Amino acid sequence: MSLSTILLVLFVLLCVGGVILSFVQRVERSPKIVASVSGTAAVIMIWLGAVSIVSPVPFRAVLWNIPSIGPILLRADPLSGLFLLLTGVVFLAASIFAANALVSLVGRYNVRVYAVFHFALFISIVWLLIASDVFSFLIAWELMSILCYLLVSFPTSLPNRTSQPIDAKLLRTSEHQEEPNTKPGYLLLATGEVGALATAVGLLLLAVGAGSLDFAGLKAVAPSVSESVRWWVFLLTFFGFGVKAGLVPVNFWLPTAYTAAPTPFVPVLAGATLNLGLYGIFRVNADLLPATSAGPGIVALVIGTLSALVGILYATTDNDLKTLLAHSSIENAGVITVSLGAGLVFAAAEKPILAAIAFLVALYHLTNHSIYKTLLFIGAGVIERSTGTRSLDLLGGLIRRMPWTAAAFLAGTLSIAALPPFNGFVSEWLTLQTFLRSAELSSIGSKIVFALCGAGLALTAALAVTCFVKVFAMGFLGVSRSDQAEEATESGSTALIAMGFLAALCLLLGVFPTYAIALLDGVIKPLSHASASAALVPPFFATAPGHTELPSAFAGEFHDLGAQTGQTVLPGPGLVILHRGGAANPVVFAGAPTYLIIVLAALLLVTFFAVRLALAKGRSVTKRPCWDGGILRLLPEMTYTATGFSNPVRVIFQAIFRPTITENTRQTVAQHFRTAIHREREEVHIVERFVLKPFHELALRFAYLVARMHQGRINAYTGYVLVALLCALLLGLFL
Repeated sequence: MSLSTILLVLFVLLCVGGVILSFVQRVERSPKIVASVSGTAAVIMIWLGAVSIVSPVPFRAVLWNIPSIGPILLRADPLSGLFLLLTGVVFLAASIFAANALVSLVGRYNVRVYAVFHFALFISIVWLLIASDVFSFLIAWELMSILCYLLVSFPTSLPNRTSQPIDAKLLRTSEHQEEPNTKPGYLLLATGEVGALATAVGLLLLAVGAGSLDFAGLKAVAPSVSESVRWWVFLLTFFGFGVKAGLVPVNFWLPTAYTAAPTPFVPVLAGATLNLGLYGIFRVNADLLPATSAGPGIVALVIGTLSALVGILYATTDNDLKTLLAHSSIENAGVITVSLGAGLVFAAAEKPILAAIAFLVALYHLTNHSIYKTLLFIGAGVIERSTGTRSLDLLGGLIRRMPWTAAAFLAGTLSIAALPPFNGFVSEWLTLQTFLRSAELSSIGSKIVFALCGAGLALTAALAVTCFVKVFAMGFLGVSRSDQAEEATESGSTALIAMGFLAALCLLLGVFPTYAIALLDGVIKPLSHASASAALVPPFFATAPGHTELPSAFAGEFHDLGAQTGQTVLPGPGLVILHRGGAANPVVFAGAPTYLIIVLAALLLVTFFAVRLALAKGRSVTKRPCWDGGILRLLPEMTYTATGFSNPVRVIFQAIFRPTITENTRQTVAQHFRTAIHREREEVHIVERFVLKPFHELALRFAYLVARMHQGRINAYTGYVLVALLCALLLGLFL
């Protein structure tokens, strides 16, 4: 029995054991059971994912054989291994957090049922990622979708029948204040089913031509698939999986579902299940049926850019912390899809190295997003539990009351804002650099699309910085703008451990990106048939293979700059990211995030000691009260709010938001003076306005047309029968 088989069996046994323990033990112990058992299963899954990435022979097993369908296959190749590893990391952090977060549900909801859903979802995700045939893949996808619906609807659909006393502080949280709302769960389920149906049709369309449901069989016949079938398979699977990934225009379910989901589940929803949609897009369109023309890549580029822009615009102007992060997930899914689209275009243009770089960048950003978005949603849950609110307008000053939470949350905001030295900076920098390589394409149309999408990504990056400056500044800095924020206390140790673990990963992936590139290179080599690591990380370390093959003048110049620093203590080819060109342009782009953090630390130390030295040379510092302009104390009402901070963005992009503003005024003295003004602003999401509303109106018109036919007259119904019979005869005559 192989190591992968042993790990998979242990994982399943742990999940089943967790379900049994949840029902055997007292309900008060359910949070600890979920945390300990699920955390252990997550560690095993991280191990299995790492083994699958580095193993030269993928794990393969036949689960059982169904005569009318064929064998149910399991296979863990490097692509599956990466997603298994990320799923394990997310579930590990979420499980540790659940030990604290699930306490707020004990006594009000049946936490044992939550544990069943939690472990079942974990198993279904793993099954989906290692499924190697269409039948088992679709079954696992359906189970995952149903369990996501049950978990999102959990706070409103499964009340505990046994009344137990609940901590009064926990009742302040939004989960206990809001009225039951099943709409987000139903919307998630309905849109997910539509996406699953489209995906099933696309995969079955491919399977019919192959005469097999096995992924290997589908891949074998890919070169002989006609162009029209390729387009149908691409569109059906891209938008079908795009529902789960949150891509425009099928992402209208995502903000409401993320906001309504229980606090312990949201990190899993954002960090693990969203990845499944992107996994499906990668699996079908980069592995099973690679693009042979630039068209699918162009579609992915445009949809990804629109998703990124729409997501970050709504995130910047929203003040509910969970909803804001949900819109940000749409933005990041768009950025990942853009890199995937670039890889498809490069692959179709027969530029395998550029395709490998683009695929690697997409997976790098997917990895980063899984980590820092899980961190931020855990932080949002901690803030909501401590203050009882998610509104940024009511927060402020939390850094003084929750310093450890603030430090971890700051790491997440710097990561998602793509600022060094954290991981988001590296992947977004590489994304933009990859876009510039579109200059090597021969198609003018493709170059124009790359240029426009690149401009959209640049705007997205700028708005992301604005958005998360608002999040941290309005949430943690300044004065407290409500009693809830004034009374906030630091979170429990389990939540801090989970956030600290994820914050450390954000820093490591940002400081040592060359090691992440080497790991991801093993994932994309089978997809692109080229090495991105060889193209991005030159062997500047003297002990690295291939070091002697570098041109001596080229290597000497970079050694003079310190490119070999660290070779005596660190393994690998080097710490510099550099893409080489030709003789006329030997360096296309280069960066060294590892050395950047050293330089930043040195600059801070030099500045600190220079200021201390300047103040120590006999200079006296006189302290006097600042002029306060007659204001004895700065009241919360006088400070900048999150609404005010984001208002310039709201005004600039008014054409996109198009709000409906209702104003109610009260006037006096012959209607010359207003005594009260009350404005209500209602925004209809752009996707709902341009996609859902037209479909809704069309469906209503069709329904009214059909309704007019029901007159209750026997003569009219007889006429309908005759017309239908005549149409059938004409069709039979001509067909």
